[in-house]
Formats: sequence, C-alpha cells, structure tokens
Amino acid sequence: MPVPKPPSTELQDSVAAELASWIADMPDVDAHIEAARQRIGRMARLFDRLLTRVAADNGLTAGDWAALSALQRSGAPYQASPTALSQQLGVTSGTMSVRLNRLSSAGLVESVTATDGRSKPVRLTARGQARWRAATQERTAQEQSLFTEALTADELRELNLLLSRLLRRLEDEFGQVSRHDVPKDA
Repeated sequence: MPVPKPPSTELQDSVAAELASWIADMPDVDAHIEAARQRIGRMARLFDRLLTRVAADNGLTAGDWAALSALQRSGAPYQASPTALSQQLGVTSGTMSVRLNRLSSAGLVESVTATDGRSKPVRLTARGQARWRAATQERTAQEQSLFTEALTADELRELNLLLSRLLRRLEDEFGQVSRHDVPKDA
C-alpha cells in the first residue's frame, strides 16, 4: 500500500512541518484526517493560552474567570451554590472553595443567605460583573482579530459549517461535553 501524501497547506504551520515524518511511521493513517485532528487539538490548546493570558491581564486565573462566567450565565441575580458551581465547572469542592475565597477577597463575589437557610450561595458583585465584562471584551476582541486576519467572512462561515458537522458527528458518538470552557488551572 502506498504511503498517503500529506495534505499541502498554503502556509507552513507546525502540523505541516511534522506531518510527513508522522505519516511515514503510520502508513495506514489518513494524512488529511491526522492533520485536521492535530490542528484542532493545537488550536484548542492555543485558545486555552489566550484565555489564560487575558485572565492574567485582568487579575484573574482562567479558573476564576470560569467561575465568574458561570455566575454571569446563571442570569439575575447571578448566584449559585458552591456545589452547583463545582459540578458545572467539573472541579472538586476544595478547588471551588479556593477560587471562591480568592474571588471574595477581591470583592468579585459575595456570600448570600439562601431561602432554605442551609446552603450559602455566592453572588457576582457589580465589581465582579465589571471584571468579567472587561476580560470577556478583551478575549472577544483578540479572537476577532485572530479570525479576521486569517479568514474572510465567507471562509469563517464555511469553517463554522464544517466544524458544526464534525461536532455533531462526535456528539452522536460520544455525547455532549461542557457547553463552556473549563480551564485546567485553579
């Protein structure tokens, strides 16, 4: 069986630079599929770096920002129990406690009394909402710049169509994953 020729790219990226040597060692692997999988994985890791950098620019960890985002997405009054937040973000209660203590010390969240008198939900403060909004605006501006420098509007629409088809197929096979970013740091 002939070794499949690696896909060419307009510009040499890190995957294209290494693909030929990988494929030589894996002759039964489709070079186009391997290249696409590698690129999607690398882009996901690079977007994680972007989130981490923007979080740091705004005095947050990526995990802090995820907690603020979860509270913001909860809608008015922007509150949730620590248990609900830890489950939503896929972190331990200890990790969530550390995050909430840090966010509380910074004045970004506050404890509130629950109607059941047992749980102690936390609520996003006005300062927390402002910090979340600033970080989110910075992130979206940087992402817009990255996408518009690399793709035309038509290419972006086509990319979204293709990624949507691939995501639907993966979800059919493996189920859905979290609907939002869940950073790995505390």
